Amino acid sequence: MGIKMTKLPELSSEDLSHRETLLWQLLREREECIQELKDEIARLKGEKGKPKIKPSRLEPEKKRSAQPEETQEDVPVDSQAKKKRPGSAKRKKTASLPIHQTTIIQPTAEIPPGSEFKGYKDYTVQELIITAQNTRYRLAIWKTPTGEYLKGKLPEEVRSLGHFGVMLRSYLLYQYHHCHVTQPKLLEQMREWQIDISAGQLNRLLVEDKEAYHGEKQDILRVGLMVSSYINTDDTSARHQGVNSYCTHIGNEWFAWFETTDCKNRINFLELLRGQSTDYILSSEALTYMAEHKLPQSSWLPLSLSLDRIFKDKEEWLSYLQELGIEKNSHVKTATLWSLVGSCYR
Repeated sequence: MGIKMTKLPELSSEDLSHRETLLWQLLREREECIQELKDEIARLKGEKGKPKIKPSRLEPEKKRSAQPEETQEDVPVDSQAKKKRPGSAKRKKTASLPIHQTTIIQPTAEIPPGSEFKGYKDYTVQELIITAQNTRYRLAIWKTPTGEYLKGKLPEEVRSLGHFGVMLRSYLLYQYHHCHVTQPKLLEQMREWQIDISAGQLNRLLVEDKEAYHGEKQDILRVGLMVSSYINTDDTSARHQGVNSYCTHIGNEWFAWFETTDCKNRINFLELLRGQSTDYILSSEALTYMAEHKLPQSSWLPLSLSLDRIFKDKEEWLSYLQELGIEKNSHVKTATLWSLVGSCYR
């Protein structure tokens, strides 16, 4: 296979731009030659060479060539008027928009006497206004003739929220939890908007005093289990600060509930499934399951004497097992698993 190489002519030092062009041309030819040699070696070895990938097109060539081109003269005037760009289906996009400000603009030219007013042509502009708004509450203090001091009280919503308003808190929570904006980025944004907030204050706003949200989250699980005939569950793992954690999902097409714990097993799942309950119950179903799963009779019989007994928490339950002499890990695990089933059945 012959290789044609372009010989670089002798050029004066002043003609640098022309020399650079020739050098780039020579480099491209060498790259093509090297690729041809690689393809030839691959062919001799019985391998496939580099595939030739055609450039992509918006429309197939056949489809485009099959349609005759329309000239401006071929198209009737009426069809030209009806022709619209793709995706421009007409609708009144701003008809239902709330208007917050209206500005009337008169013609710049002088209006001749006797002119008739014909109304307005509307042009709507949508804009977003983000600005800091700081409110100072001045609590008046009065001293009565008896020496008693009377002072104004802050509104209840201000006392419950502190120095950061409800809209600011809502925005931070939405950006952090829904849009996954990190705390450093949020802190940078707040300071650009002249919101005086520290990194510690921002973290507290995002993660502390969220008991109402946790209560609502548990209500979702409770109501979801009440109205569902079946549930799905799955979990995924991730590392946080060098420690493995597991996020468990419980739900179906009606609801979705998530919780992150430091382990994943059946006991962990049942502890999550019972919601806010912390009890352990030796129900008849639990004892039946223990017997079916071959819990030794020496352990099962003492437990059966405490039918329908309720243990308020894990500490009380494990203490009871220890009193009965049930200390082997596998036996404790089996008894705990099915006492949790009894708690979930309640």
